[in-house]
Amino acid sequence: MSAIPILKERQKQIYEKGEGSVPFDLQCEKQSVAGSVSQRACVFCGSRVVLYPVADALHVVHGPPGCAVYTWDIRGSLSSGPELHRLSFSTDLTETDIIYGGEKKLYHIVNDLIDTYHPNAAFIYSTCIIGVIGDDVGAVCKRVEAEKGIPVIPVHSEGFKGTKKDGYRAACEALFSLIGSGSTEGISPRSINILGEFNIGGEAWIIKKYYERMGLQVVSVMTGDGRVDEIRRAHGAALNVVQCSGSMTTLAKMMKETYGIPFIRVSYFGLEDMSSALYDVAKHFPDAPELMERARALVRDEIQAITPELKAYREDLRGKKAAIYVGGAFKAFSLVKALRYLGMEIALVGSQTGNPDDYRQLEEMCDAGTVIVDDANPLELSKYALEKDIDLMIGGVKERPIAYKLGIGFCDHNHERKLPLAGYVGMVNFAKEVHASVTCPIWKLSPRRSKGRVPGMIRM
Repeated sequence: MSAIPILKERQKQIYEKGEGSVPFDLQCEKQSVAGSVSQRACVFCGSRVVLYPVADALHVVHGPPGCAVYTWDIRGSLSSGPELHRLSFSTDLTETDIIYGGEKKLYHIVNDLIDTYHPNAAFIYSTCIIGVIGDDVGAVCKRVEAEKGIPVIPVHSEGFKGTKKDGYRAACEALFSLIGSGSTEGISPRSINILGEFNIGGEAWIIKKYYERMGLQVVSVMTGDGRVDEIRRAHGAALNVVQCSGSMTTLAKMMKETYGIPFIRVSYFGLEDMSSALYDVAKHFPDAPELMERARALVRDEIQAITPELKAYREDLRGKKAAIYVGGAFKAFSLVKALRYLGMEIALVGSQTGNPDDYRQLEEMCDAGTVIVDDANPLELSKYALEKDIDLMIGGVKERPIAYKLGIGFCDHNHERKLPLAGYVGMVNFAKEVHASVTCPIWKLSPRRSKGRVPGMIRM
């Protein structure tokens, strides 16, 4: 029996808060350490998760079929109409294409797909191999766009050039090429764009309804249940409301610089942050005090309706320990608050793409003993899950098997889920799922819970 080790190169990206700790100086925004099997996704995947929910656009992956398979139906993003986004097309590059180039193949495939599906736009994603062989995807896109009369947009998401964050930037640049090409006629001065909301399980519909109840016009949602024509006229909105700051702040800054549209960062997870998201938007329109009045009434009514059910869950969850590992650190803030509201303690919190300001804020929020980690790997997550003897892990599809193999309850808070966890109804769903996972009697049979088991030790 021996303790799980931490790679020397990773030690400065892990911090445990407590008395006598070294000054907080967590390193982040670095390339993943070779051999650490990072939980991060690649550049291409980062671009796909942002653009995928645009439902009336064609999405073509230029590369081997594995890349398209990896990101097929990657988000639980629902559509109120077309579902073209749920089809994952690949140019299926072979060894011959890689040797002689795949531009001709790409040209013919995109033409055929446009003729077959009649999309309102097409996104063409470059993968790792395209960065190696040098296909001019941009030139092919310009040619097809001129011939077909719809936007055909290259997404420069070659995997070798960076991290998932670089994929977010590539997606923002692709979206920005659409913005400004549509009419702003009929847009109210009290209007917003919702950025970074991907309609997982229908969450964009919930949030959009809240803002409309306040009296605001939602011009576009980028990109949940997204439509090309709505994105094209997004420059007419008065305010950008950014939910997933890691993926969409770049686009918000571009729109501010070019069109003068201010933006604010919000979160729709948990009672406190959901309410703040409504209040902060209302504050942006001081000439319309009725917006704040409606927001307060909405918050009061929604919280009153769900408080009794949440109180019942809180009684069983009090004192239980949770580990949080998500893509963006801004989501982690909300999860810390939501779990504390349910009476739980935070043993570990980390993200794939957090920046120094994010981690400083997490350090201030967390209690002594909490482990804060950037760009974790499976061994690190396993180590601290065992040492802290956690009862629940919150993450995504790659963290689920870690939790189950260790005999720990799990809550999927990533983009693969089908259940809405945003908004007030989402808080109820979240509490219900956490409660069911943590109190499931099967965990009592876990080897780590058996007599004589030493938390934090495994056979090596």
